[in-house]
Amino acid sequence: MDGMVDGKKMTSVKDNNNNNPQISAGEAAASPAKRLKLAHHSDLHPQSQAPRIFAPFRVRGLNLIFITRPQTPALITATVAWKDRVIAAWGGDGPNQEPGIWVFQRGKLCGELEMPLGFNEQIKELVVFGSWIVGRCSTRIEVWKSANYEHYTTLTPTSTRGSSTGSTTSGGICNMPTFLNKLLVGKEDGGVDIWNVSTGKLVYTIFPPDLTSGSVTSLQPTPTLSLVAIARANGSVTIHDIRTDKTVMKLNAGGAPNGIIASMSFRTDGYGAGEDGQEAGIMATAGTDNGDVTLWDLNEGGRVVGVLHGAHNPPSSVRRGVAGGINRVEFLPGQDVMVTSGLDNALKSWIFDANSLSKVPRILHSRTGHAAPVTKLSFLPTNSEDADATGKWILSAGRDQSLWGWSIRKDGQSGELSQGAVRKKAKKLGLLGKTLEIDSSTSLEDLKAPEITCFACSLNRDGGMGAAPGAGGIWTNVANKKGTSDASDSGTTGWESIVTGHRGDKYARTWFWGRKRAGRWALETNDGTEVT
Repeated sequence: MDGMVDGKKMTSVKDNNNNNPQISAGEAAASPAKRLKLAHHSDLHPQSQAPRIFAPFRVRGLNLIFITRPQTPALITATVAWKDRVIAAWGGDGPNQEPGIWVFQRGKLCGELEMPLGFNEQIKELVVFGSWIVGRCSTRIEVWKSANYEHYTTLTPTSTRGSSTGSTTSGGICNMPTFLNKLLVGKEDGGVDIWNVSTGKLVYTIFPPDLTSGSVTSLQPTPTLSLVAIARANGSVTIHDIRTDKTVMKLNAGGAPNGIIASMSFRTDGYGAGEDGQEAGIMATAGTDNGDVTLWDLNEGGRVVGVLHGAHNPPSSVRRGVAGGINRVEFLPGQDVMVTSGLDNALKSWIFDANSLSKVPRILHSRTGHAAPVTKLSFLPTNSEDADATGKWILSAGRDQSLWGWSIRKDGQSGELSQGAVRKKAKKLGLLGKTLEIDSSTSLEDLKAPEITCFACSLNRDGGMGAAPGAGGIWTNVANKKGTSDASDSGTTGWESIVTGHRGDKYARTWFWGRKRAGRWALETNDGTEVT
């Protein structure tokens, strides 16, 4: 996804007029969410980014708006929203793959930036401010004019004194409000360069506190003018005054127990801090090492006031390609709403309740998809009830051990078929938020059925959405629990309409399509081998 108005992977997508409906079920995007930007009226356009397209979503309900056309020639590496347009960088992944930058308006290609001669680096981040479009590469910064898309100049970062890591850029670039033409660039050696993009000259370098701080992982201007938040690889965050080159505040100076901070954001509605929550000064931080969001009160030296545990799934401990962690957190300007984007292919909005005793927000909207590559894909039977000749629904299974149903007509109807209270069990075990001491061999995937390798479906006897849930748990008739399920329940619940086979598992498992949940039966093969 650069995922939110700047993109990451996501759920299903189709064009606005249904002329060419298509779906991206669990497409792991080239880069997750990087930016948030308000568009017309008060709509925020988070963007789900597939390898060569991106799709904006309105924050009000996280409804899909459209997808872009045409596809980019290579994988999208960075996006940024600017006025009524979106700028997307692509390519540069290999020596024979030239990079490029396209400009889209309402999903249609409307312009292209001029690329410098001999340029072959991947653009990892884009920023637009004033009359400039800026792209960050590994060893250089490219600058274009936003008026005519002409290339303007190339900036080459310097190396901090005493550093042996060189001048490679790292975690982010940003501009400071009211500072004309000034660009801040984070570097691998922990320093931050301040450039004047108009003159192409290095104005100043903010040196790291020490050489063990590590590279800069995130930069974010604060609501207070001239102050910028700098996160480094050792987990520390410093609030720095760039006018006086002095550190105003140090947070988590001993290093982050929860990992590297990849994103920071400041709440600007003037509430949330202080004992009564009526003061300004809340900052949110998140990283890709876990699925938690940490909330800081920056008054009186700074302190943690709350942790949103399990906002997104943590990275998988099993090598199955199941991603996790948070790569972007952002407060909506002037509102009590926070948006997060995760590497688990999820985009979520959160709201802080007024006059609540809790400093932690609750979920407002969510949009998710497969967190790992899709392995099986099929249309629902067209000769069954609730399906038609055009194929309204698609079933998909992935390496993340999940089964999804996708609506081609209305994206908001898409969703995962439930396997029970998996997240609730995970929180009790400490798998989400690391709140308890747990066996390191336990993972979130252990609470799900094994990876689905095959499935079949018939909706002729499905009970539909209004069917009674039935008694007992899911898949309860395994060999050591005979008699725990009663077939007479089918009179009120309807029949399960989907059956799945799983990798390394001798049981075929049933699912209710209408209720979008796991069924009652786990049917063992006669020879005890895997279902095929």
